[in-house]
Amino acid sequence: MEVDGVTRLPRHVAIVMDGNGRWAKQRDLPRHAGHKAGVKSVRASVEQSVKRGIEVLTLFAFSSENWKRPEKEVSLLMDLFMVALQREVKRLKRNNVRLRIIGDRSAFSEKLQQRIAAAEASTADNSGLVLQIAANYGGRWDIVQAVRKLARSVEAGELAADQITESAVASGLSFADLPDPDLFIRTGGEQRISNFMLWQSAYTELYFTDRYWPDFDADAFDAALDFFASRQRRFGMTGEQLPDTATQDLGD
Repeated sequence: MEVDGVTRLPRHVAIVMDGNGRWAKQRDLPRHAGHKAGVKSVRASVEQSVKRGIEVLTLFAFSSENWKRPEKEVSLLMDLFMVALQREVKRLKRNNVRLRIIGDRSAFSEKLQQRIAAAEASTADNSGLVLQIAANYGGRWDIVQAVRKLARSVEAGELAADQITESAVASGLSFADLPDPDLFIRTGGEQRISNFMLWQSAYTELYFTDRYWPDFDADAFDAALDFFASRQRRFGMTGEQLPDTATQDLGD
């Protein structure tokens, strides 16, 4: 959708990449084949984000609850993460994409932690799209670790309890230096947030699609952007209170 000749775009898109296992089951393939097939959809979403001028793309790769899955599947996911980091980093550098991993890395192997740090360092000077991979991440974990930072400041006498504000909590969350997500996409047919960026998604537009993640291509990504462009973002106000330009307001 265009407003006064300008196509409205989200600054930050967040995606729950769901349906890999069901995609594989439909084809009588093992679950890990679906995860492997989903890598091409990651590439498509990154490429479209770069093409359309999106500032931040966050992909929910592995939640803090996913450790409950069968041990073999978790192991294969970790292996795929390792391989993807090694293979994709050159592509990211060529496209001026900066990679960041958000989540609790302490549960990962030392080798994987080193691979993550190396991938981030190699793209740190890129100035284009920020690609965030949420790995061993949970929205509740994010809030708890932010509150712990504040508690330590209170214990140290650096902060009074009545100085704890929404902005103080937000400053301790993951990617506090980046805009909150404007558009949340979930593939696979489920319609829930699943503990993903709970605090940051207070005014995020939610888009659900029945497509499984391996089938989420460039056209599907653009369809989600079209949905976003059709929304009027009121942030608690009425439509009548919004200025004429509010339909272009992306939440600055």
